[in-house]
Amino acid sequence: MKSKKILVWFRNDLRLHDNEMLVEAIAKSDSILPVYFFDPGHFEYDAEGKIKEGNSGVQFLIESVYALRESLKKVGGNLLVVNGRPEDYMPGLVEQYEISEVYHHREVATKETTVSSNVEDLLWKLKVNLKHFIGHTLYNKEDLPFPIKDIPDIFAQFKKKTERDAIVKACFLSPKEISLVEVEDWGELAEYQSVSTGPSGGEEEGIKHLNGLFKEGAEIYAKTNNRAGADKFVYSSKLSPWLALGCLSPRKVYWAVKDAERRFGTNTNFNHLILGLLWRDYFRFMFKKHTIHFFTDIVTDVETSSGAEQDEIHLQQWKDGNTGHLLVDKYMTELNLSGFISHAGRLVVATFLIYVLKLNWLDGAGYFEQKLIDYSPASNWGNWANVAMGGKDPRSKNSFDLDKQIKMLDLEIYAPS
Repeated sequence: MKSKKILVWFRNDLRLHDNEMLVEAIAKSDSILPVYFFDPGHFEYDAEGKIKEGNSGVQFLIESVYALRESLKKVGGNLLVVNGRPEDYMPGLVEQYEISEVYHHREVATKETTVSSNVEDLLWKLKVNLKHFIGHTLYNKEDLPFPIKDIPDIFAQFKKKTERDAIVKACFLSPKEISLVEVEDWGELAEYQSVSTGPSGGEEEGIKHLNGLFKEGAEIYAKTNNRAGADKFVYSSKLSPWLALGCLSPRKVYWAVKDAERRFGTNTNFNHLILGLLWRDYFRFMFKKHTIHFFTDIVTDVETSSGAEQDEIHLQQWKDGNTGHLLVDKYMTELNLSGFISHAGRLVVATFLIYVLKLNWLDGAGYFEQKLIDYSPASNWGNWANVAMGGKDPRSKNSFDLDKQIKMLDLEIYAPS
């Protein structure tokens, strides 16, 4: 009898814990073939074929893929690394290894969904099914109290109804054992040398960072702060890089917070972390509901700038952290060095670019896409659209007052990163 082999296509889900796709593939097959594609369309290469430096997230990604391979090896698995486009290599892999079905996590942004659609069309010609899973959100879409088309466009309404009427499911357990498809050459990871000062990638590092937030003395569970409002505006869990690549699942974070609440009691920082997870869900579901129109329907009242040449100079100064504004330059320098700044900092530099420099918000969002170690299409473009008075929530309009934000965030000029 012919054995059933399932190809597990990893993308932004680089973990073993809470991975329904992986759990189901193991349960419904005789053996699996885990695969990760380093798509050259996502990187710039030099003449020697090595990835060019400049994107802080590249090293984090490579570390995360390597960590996934090592985690799989510990339970009898491995990870096939392919340096090429999924569209170019998937059909050949399916035929070579006699794959019965391909599993992957569904994405929402245009670039990622286009790749999925292209692969699905190619697999259809081979009479092989591409099965979609959803593993990037705190709430599964089928558990929401409304269908996608009826999700409230106002975040406050989305939050209220979801928290009241939906449940957060328990995490799927990590597999203890994996049966592998036989592969002769599992492939090499892309070569890249980084000067990033940011965190290390991978599931184990993400869990270590998460657990460290709740150790005695850690800032996240401290109930008091001697500077009024400081916990609200300065605190950042810095979990987003691991969440963006799926090294941590949102549910893993949620249940860790709930466990900490049980041990220490609730506080502002716990609420802030859960709120961040809800915003991630909201932006993903908004993209699912409105597609690209969620952030392209922008209406702004900013005056037209003086000229294209001057715009380029101002944009470059903003990118370099050389605007002359102490707080903005602090944040942009931090972004360039580490690939990360706090959410509050992102609001400040975005507001400055749009309403002080009067530049196109798309240039800012595009630069964030290039630099952020925690780049996530829905959150990045959704947040920028809201600052630019776009999005679908009318309450976000006219809410980004730079002077007000600076007064609240002046304390961050001297605060540690």
